[in-house]
Amino acid sequence: MPSLDTALIIVAGIALFAAFVNGAIGYGFSSLTVPLGLLFYTNRILNPAVVVVEVLINFYVLFINRNGVPAVLKRVFPILIGLLPGIAIGGFVVASVHPGWIKLGTYTVILPLILIQAAGWRRPIRSAWTIGLPFGTALGVLYSVTTISGPPLAILFNNQGLVKNEFRAGLALVRVAESSVTAIVYYHLGLFVAESENILLVFIPIVLVGIPLGAYVIRRLDAETFRRICMSFDAWVVGFGLSRVLIELNLVESPWAYSVLAGTILIDLYLLYIFFTVPRAAAAADRSGPDDRMSSDMSERPSDRFGPLGSLLGYAIALAGIAMLIYIFSPAIRLPL
Repeated sequence: MPSLDTALIIVAGIALFAAFVNGAIGYGFSSLTVPLGLLFYTNRILNPAVVVVEVLINFYVLFINRNGVPAVLKRVFPILIGLLPGIAIGGFVVASVHPGWIKLGTYTVILPLILIQAAGWRRPIRSAWTIGLPFGTALGVLYSVTTISGPPLAILFNNQGLVKNEFRAGLALVRVAESSVTAIVYYHLGLFVAESENILLVFIPIVLVGIPLGAYVIRRLDAETFRRICMSFDAWVVGFGLSRVLIELNLVESPWAYSVLAGTILIDLYLLYIFFTVPRAAAAADRSGPDDRMSSDMSERPSDRFGPLGSLLGYAIALAGIAMLIYIFSPAIRLPL
């Protein structure tokens, strides 16, 4: 376990990368920061700092997509109502449950959501109230425990045929509400301790630098390929974190616990293979309408990614996955307990 200063430096580097990704694709700060940050801090210390940063980021995203708010307000209103009891329940869980079990729950819930999002799962969702209320409650619990809500929100909104601006406005509306209410709940539960404040003071300047940098760089890259690679990185990190916490809680012995990571890598490599090899005609067929209305903003596949570099990226990630699998199961290499 690294010292506090070393851990803070590492988490600061993680946050810089997460802020860069958030600036590039519009989301991802907590989805990347939390799974990696939990390797060094508990949810009780990390979550309050992340939530305050999320409040600032989400208000900014809502402001720049404010024109789409009227079109989605009625659609997301049931979710906003459902959030309130869920956040209260989640806040109680963070304050009272053993940190190790919270980590286990965090990784266990997030991992399948990331893989489902990466797979581009789609089902038409029409009824706002019957889906929105229970979804909002579950989302409130998930966010207040983990500070992550991007994958389930993306899966829901991907299947509602929103214009890009409406998609981002709806996402921002929900995330402004959940992050603001969660911050208030954390404050009343006394979770803003000195360590959380130290992390927050590091996060704020990092976000101010990372988000504009990501927004600038993404203009020269293909957003969808970059987004998909970030999903793979996130899935592998969560798989590793889940393997580690299984060992920490003495639920599975090493190296067998790392079969979770191995399985995650295998599934993700298969999804990456589909992503890089699916015919472009199928991707084009997913789009409909002259106003850029489509079934999925996050899984939309542009006709041009990185050109020839796209295939090279796919091969590079596949080789990295194979190397990771060999490292996990090689009898000559033992991962530390």
